[in-house]
Amino acid sequence: MFRGVYTALITPFTPDGSLDVPALERLIERQVAAGVHGIVPCGTTGEAATLTDEERAVVFRAAVTAAKGRCKVMAGVGTNDTRRAAEMAKQARMTGVDGLLVVTPYYNKPTQEGLYQHNRTISEAVPGLPLTLYNVPGRTSVSLAADTIDRLADLPDIVAIKEATADLTFDGELITRLGDRMDVISGDDPTALALWAIGGQGVISVTSNLLPEKFVAMWAAFQANDLAGARALHHELFPLFQGLFWETNPVPVKSLVAWHTGLCGDHVRLPLASLQPNTVARLKGLCDRMGVALPHAPT
Repeated sequence: MFRGVYTALITPFTPDGSLDVPALERLIERQVAAGVHGIVPCGTTGEAATLTDEERAVVFRAAVTAAKGRCKVMAGVGTNDTRRAAEMAKQARMTGVDGLLVVTPYYNKPTQEGLYQHNRTISEAVPGLPLTLYNVPGRTSVSLAADTIDRLADLPDIVAIKEATADLTFDGELITRLGDRMDVISGDDPTALALWAIGGQGVISVTSNLLPEKFVAMWAAFQANDLAGARALHHELFPLFQGLFWETNPVPVKSLVAWHTGLCGDHVRLPLASLQPNTVARLKGLCDRMGVALPHAPT
């Protein structure tokens, strides 16, 4: 359903903090040209936590319009309020998205039964629209247990899970238990290739904002059983996997996309803040060593 390389899309802002829809359209065109299989607006990397529901709807509509059916659009509708998330899912459906991404509720610290009911309620609010779970305990403080995921896999429209624990033992258990009932997709770039090797079906990537062609090539090599080629691309990208988290995501990746492409600004919304000067210097050095040009970087 949602297999291959999906980009966890950044949300561009103008200097005054407003949505920059023309920049978003330019970024999506670049992703489509690179051959990604889909885009995921309004996730963690898209600064969903500081977008209003109305702004998310604007982003979803713009993404669907810009994609023009050339890649899938998976809308991030997650929040820690089940009723609000269900309403957002309905709004997303009206914009024509191909599916939903629903993050595990943060701050509330629900039980496993609460997590099950949360995802079931959202899915049932939009019957027929495929839903991808999003397990990222490093951000939310709670994790979907394997038993809970197994239960959710029995619901007809919950088709995949974005697994961002970087725990390959847990991922392996999921893949073994779920079989063809639910796809397991990487939400952690450094372990994406390893997850594919044990049966994972794709990635929702931060890095592909900057170098989408490289991630698409790595997936293509793996699909062609060219493990040496896929491994070479993994090792080439690995320093960037690390560098993009030298400060809180998405600040580094948004900055590098702006400096590399000139298609958008590097503005983020508080409480996120611009990169510290020492991080700017480190990222410039990293990109210089990797041969990633930054013609629009600040001097």
